[in-house]
Amino acid sequence: MKTKRLPKLLYADSQGNIYDHPYLTMAGMSANEAVLPESVELIPLPEDSRLFTIPETPPIAWDERQGSFVTVSRVKEGRRSIPVQAVSAFMAPGYMRTLLPACDYSQKKVHLPLWSYTAVGWDEETERFVVAATRVDDNENWLPKNYDDRKLDPLVRRMLAEFPENRLIEQLSRCAVDYHCFAAKNLFFRRWEAPIPTSPVCNSNCLGCISLQPSDCCPSNHERIPFVPTPEEIVQLMLPHLMEAPDPIVSYGQGCEGDPIMQADTVAEATRRLKAGTSRGTVNFNSNGSMPERVRMLCDAGMDSMRFSMNSVQENFYNGYYRPKGYRFADVVESVKAAKQKGLFTMINYLVSPGVTDSPSEVEALLKFIEATGVDMLQMRNLSIDPAFYNERMGVEERGIGMYRMLQQVKKAFPKIQYGYFNRTRENFFPEGYEKGWPIKGN
Repeated sequence: MKTKRLPKLLYADSQGNIYDHPYLTMAGMSANEAVLPESVELIPLPEDSRLFTIPETPPIAWDERQGSFVTVSRVKEGRRSIPVQAVSAFMAPGYMRTLLPACDYSQKKVHLPLWSYTAVGWDEETERFVVAATRVDDNENWLPKNYDDRKLDPLVRRMLAEFPENRLIEQLSRCAVDYHCFAAKNLFFRRWEAPIPTSPVCNSNCLGCISLQPSDCCPSNHERIPFVPTPEEIVQLMLPHLMEAPDPIVSYGQGCEGDPIMQADTVAEATRRLKAGTSRGTVNFNSNGSMPERVRMLCDAGMDSMRFSMNSVQENFYNGYYRPKGYRFADVVESVKAAKQKGLFTMINYLVSPGVTDSPSEVEALLKFIEATGVDMLQMRNLSIDPAFYNERMGVEERGIGMYRMLQQVKKAFPKIQYGYFNRTRENFFPEGYEKGWPIKGN
């Protein structure tokens, strides 16, 4: 019986041209350790994904002839020997990576931008790129093909003219046009999930914050909203969305702000008005969950769902990433419990990274966390950060058990736990057959 060969190593030259190696095999990384990907975690590179280089950082590959991993600093090209750099995939939304790109991060000279980096190779038999990943959400609303900017511009202009005094529409138009935020674009397309940024401040100091970074780190992807909108400004934009959009969700807590829990009174008042204006649609709250009493107040104001961001359910890893100011890890856990006890659909925005998320201690802690909180969904979101920087700051030394295996273990222990990537409408909180909702076919 013929054994299927593992994919080939991909590398790039100094100009960014990508090649597959004639005989070296693709590797991945769990934490800081090079590993061979398992066949179950190799899927075709999803449509709408991108390939990046990791500048001046040589890849690591498996050399079958030597039976060992090797660092590939140079590759022969005819009579020349050229320096090469590693290649990474940035996947389309809905897919969770299972391995990091394998390369010698000790030679990396730059702090990598805030993207998520995934191991990628070349499958000779099928002649296509493959990644170490699995699909965790089959909602295709968020694919780039659905966001045609040629149709967006007149819609933005029309809504700006309709609400000339509303500061929030100015912010969201910038998010849609300048930052290409899909959620902001949805507001103008009048469909699906629309964002409600409210807070210029935050009580976390995240290593990978996309709206505020120190100058000695990587640049942030967005600028924060510089004001707190009034309840009137929020309702003016979001009530028509709830009343008219297909599958409408309006959602507090966005990439262009701090944390909306800091503006809980404004959020609560706006939510009460939205709920009084229509029974249609879903109101969602994304937060760090740092203030349980405010979470309870917001639940009572009429929220339908809440999503709490966590990179880990272990206090040391959580504190190392979020660097909380004035709150404790225990407050976050209490907020998750409070939302669930109030009857909301409760989710964790689980910022995952191979080697941390699937470490034996994290898996054990996650099982206890699910048991204690009753959380409904884990949104398996790929953490956008320099992998070497993150692993160093987390103090990770050993490889994980495997991300795919971690998902299997959790699902076996808690069949009703749902995996996902996106927020859901009320009608889809508990879809038929959700107990068997992973793995998603069609990878």
